[in-house]
Amino acid sequence: MATRSDTRVCILYTGGTVGMEWTDRGYRPRPGFLAEILSRTPRFSRADVPDFEIVEYDPLLDSSDMRPEDWIRIAEDIRDRYAEYDGFLVVHGTDTMAYTSSALSFVLEGLGKPVVLTGSQIPLCETRSDAESNLLTSLLILGRHHLKLGEVCVFFGDVLLRGNRATKVDAAGFGAFASPNLPPLGRAGIDLELDNSLVREPAPKGSLRIGRLSDATVGVFRLFPGFKAESLDALLSPPLQGLVLECYGSGNAPSKDKAFLDVLERAIARDVVIVAVSQPLYARADLHLYATGRALLDVGVVSGYDMTPEAALAKLFYLFGQGKSAGDVRRLAQEDLRGELTPPRP
Repeated sequence: MATRSDTRVCILYTGGTVGMEWTDRGYRPRPGFLAEILSRTPRFSRADVPDFEIVEYDPLLDSSDMRPEDWIRIAEDIRDRYAEYDGFLVVHGTDTMAYTSSALSFVLEGLGKPVVLTGSQIPLCETRSDAESNLLTSLLILGRHHLKLGEVCVFFGDVLLRGNRATKVDAAGFGAFASPNLPPLGRAGIDLELDNSLVREPAPKGSLRIGRLSDATVGVFRLFPGFKAESLDALLSPPLQGLVLECYGSGNAPSKDKAFLDVLERAIARDVVIVAVSQPLYARADLHLYATGRALLDVGVVSGYDMTPEAALAKLFYLFGQGKSAGDVRRLAQEDLRGELTPPRP
């Protein structure tokens, strides 16, 4: 039998497919539309669903338009309402959700309450949509005190993922997100089940702080057969501070391309921090394993291990945003700060 939830949830509606309606120019968000639909959908007012308030962004954003300043805005909105609510649901477009969830995991320092990001592949207004299930289950997760969840997560397609381990893997299916190198934190089947062995210990609930992201200039370069060192050299030019280098396999790269290695070495000498991650979803970039990875290690590239590219990029934004030196960023990029990577075995 359902019992009334005594929790309060703040829904930060940033935009995305969930609250869109059809127009003659395709799907577009309409202000007030999400609140209107939820208010007339009986399931959202059932006794076991926590009370919620919707804070709608103006303007509503397609997630393709998200920028680091928007990540900070979301974090500040959580901070400003932190004492009033037991949890936060960020409704977001799917295209850059993994970037936002990764960034929030870093900038929300001392997080002791759950923050869940969700969205949908089909708008809530359509007859057949994944939006209702994703929203409703996210609210139910946020309403369960006994789950003791105190980190940033993505809920999508019946799985709860650590926010900085999630990556979008499907643009058409309802299982849009996966966590390739860490099992899901929870699953929504007949019951809502959480794997307590994976969930991080929540911080004390009054300790939330916001880390800065401003004044950081970072980028991403994906290796491919036949790439030109000159292209990479241009990307690494000032004012770039950090680069996520998407490598082959377990952190491999051309070891006989002297021009490529020289470009990396010159940039690192200028204190550019270069973090190697793996292109395959199920892999870790450990530069100690193969000679081709050792060539990167020798010029000063650091291992990102099993971080997703989204998490590695957000982490560089965060570390440089704190005003840390290149040496500190190099060291911390290889350390597990929020559950974003699996450290190497001693």
